[in-house]
Amino acid sequence: MKNGSEGPRAAGAAGAPGAPGDPGAARRAWDEAGRGQKQRKARFRASSVDLEPLYTEDDLGGPEARAAIGYPGFYPYTRGVQPTMYRGRLWTMRQYAGFGTAGETNRRFRYLLEQGQTGLSVAFDLPTQMGYDSDAPQARGEVGRVGVAIDTLADMEILLSGIPLERVSTSMTINSPAAILLLMYQAVAEGQGVAPEKLTGTVQNDILKEYEARGTFIFPPEPSLKIATDIFEYCKATLPRWNTISISGYHIREAGSTAVQEVAFTLANGIAYVQAAIDRGLGVDEFAPRLSFFFNAHNHLLEEVAKFRAARRLWARIMRERFGARDPRSLLLRFHTQTAGCTLTLQQPENNAVRVAYQALAAVLGGTQSLHTNSRDEAFCLPSEAAALLALRTQQVLAEETGVADTIDPLAGSYAIERLTNEIEGQAVGLIEQIDRLGGVLKAIETGFIQRAIHQSAYAYQREVESGETVVVGVNRYAMEEDPVEPEFRLDPQLERRQVEALRAVRARRDAAAAARELDRLEAAARAGANLMPPLYDCVKAYAGIGEICDRLRRVFGAYRDPGFI
Repeated sequence: MKNGSEGPRAAGAAGAPGAPGDPGAARRAWDEAGRGQKQRKARFRASSVDLEPLYTEDDLGGPEARAAIGYPGFYPYTRGVQPTMYRGRLWTMRQYAGFGTAGETNRRFRYLLEQGQTGLSVAFDLPTQMGYDSDAPQARGEVGRVGVAIDTLADMEILLSGIPLERVSTSMTINSPAAILLLMYQAVAEGQGVAPEKLTGTVQNDILKEYEARGTFIFPPEPSLKIATDIFEYCKATLPRWNTISISGYHIREAGSTAVQEVAFTLANGIAYVQAAIDRGLGVDEFAPRLSFFFNAHNHLLEEVAKFRAARRLWARIMRERFGARDPRSLLLRFHTQTAGCTLTLQQPENNAVRVAYQALAAVLGGTQSLHTNSRDEAFCLPSEAAALLALRTQQVLAEETGVADTIDPLAGSYAIERLTNEIEGQAVGLIEQIDRLGGVLKAIETGFIQRAIHQSAYAYQREVESGETVVVGVNRYAMEEDPVEPEFRLDPQLERRQVEALRAVRARRDAAAAARELDRLEAAARAGANLMPPLYDCVKAYAGIGEICDRLRRVFGAYRDPGFI
C-alpha cells in the first residue's frame, strides 16, 4: 500500500491477518483490510520524504544497510558518537542569550547558571556580527537589539565577569568577525589566570552559510574562508580544546530548506572547510577532531531523528573515504541543536512551549551533544527571564523525568526510523554530488544554486501553509480571537546611548598610538597573506574596536554585496 492509498482505520479491523509464520500473507491481509477505507488526507509527507502508511522489516534494507545501523560509539556512528551516550553524561544545556549591554547579559548568564544551565551560548547584536562599532552610522537603532553589543575587549571583560571560564564551556554565535571575538575571550581568560589550553567551547566561524542563507557576511567568500582556516591553524597550537567551527545547518533550515537540504548543504560546507585546511598544509587528523556542527530541530519528530542519524553516518563516511581520516575522533559528527525559531508563532504563544518540547525530544532521540530550547515569547520579543527559565526547565524535565536519556538510541531498529535515515542520507548524497559537479560550494554560491534551492523550498512550504495543506495550530487551524500580545521584555531605550558613551570612554583612556600601530600591522599582515590571528590578538589587547579592526580588513579584502539570486 503506497503513500496516499487507503488503509485501515484501526488495528485489527479485519481480525488477526495472515497465518503464523507467513509474513507475506499477513501483509496481503493487512492490505486487503485497508482497501476502500478513507484516510485523513491524500498525501502524508515530511519536509523531504513521502511517508508510507506502514513500515515493516523489509524497510530495514539488505545486510549492508542493517550493518550500517551498528553500535553507539563505533563507525559509522549512526547510533551516536559515544558508547554510553546519555547514560554516561547528559547533553550540555546551553541556552542562547544576549541582549543590550555586556553588563545586562552578564546578569542573565549568571542567573541561568544558577538555575542549572551547564554551558554558555552568546548572542551578539547585529553591528557586532557585521563588524561595526556601536557609534557607526550603520549601527544606529540596532545596538543591543538582537544580542549583546561588544565593541572592545572592555565589553568582553564585563560580559564574562565572575564566570569561571576554566569550568564553563562557551559557544559564540559569530561568523565574519569570529576570530576577533575568540581572541577577546582568550584575553579575558588570561586576565582571569586561565591558560588558553584549558578553555573549552565553540566559535561558530561558519561563513559559507552566511552567503547561502543568513546574510551577516563582511568580506568576499575567498578571504573569509582563509580567515576561517587561520582560526583552525591558530587553535591547533594555542587553544587545543576549542572547537574551531560549528558548521551550521540551523540557519539553512531557518531560511526555509528541507531536512535533506539542511544535511546536504551543511556537510557540503564541511567538505569545503576540510579541503581548505588541507590545502593550507594541515593534516586532516590535526584539525578534524575539533570540528563541530549545529542543526535545527524542526517539527516532524520522526524525520528529525532520522536526519540527525543520517548526518552522523554520512559525515563519518565522508571523512574516512573522501579525506582519508584515520583518527576516530576525526570521523565524529558532534553537534549542537537549537529548536526551530521559524516555527514559533505570535498567535497563541503558549503553543510555542509545546512545540519546543517536542523538538527538544527529537534532538535528544537523535543524539545531540548540546541543546538550546527556544523561549515561548521569541516570536515577538527577546526572551523574558520567566520564559528563558521555562525553556531551561523543558530540557531538565526531558533529562530527569521522561526516561529518554536512560536507553541509548532507543528508536534504533524502528522500521520507520531506519528507512527514513536511509532515504535522507541517499538524497543528501545526491545533492552533494550535484555541488561537486558544479565545482564545489564556492561555485555553488557564486552561481546561486544553493540559494535558489532554499528559496524554492521556503516558497513551497509557505504555499502549503496558506492552502492549509500544512497545519500550523493557532494560525491556519484552531485559530481564536486574541488580544494583542504584550511583550514581557523590553529593551531600555537608553542602552544605545550608554553603549556609545562607554565605547568613547575606552577610546579616550587607551593608548591611541599603540592601537593605531597594531591596526597598521594587521593591515600589512592581511596584504601579505599571513595568518591574521597574532596581529588580531595584538589589536584586541590594545582595545581596538571591532569596527576599527574590520575597517582595516575591508580596505584589503573589500566588502561583499549579495548578488540577489532568486
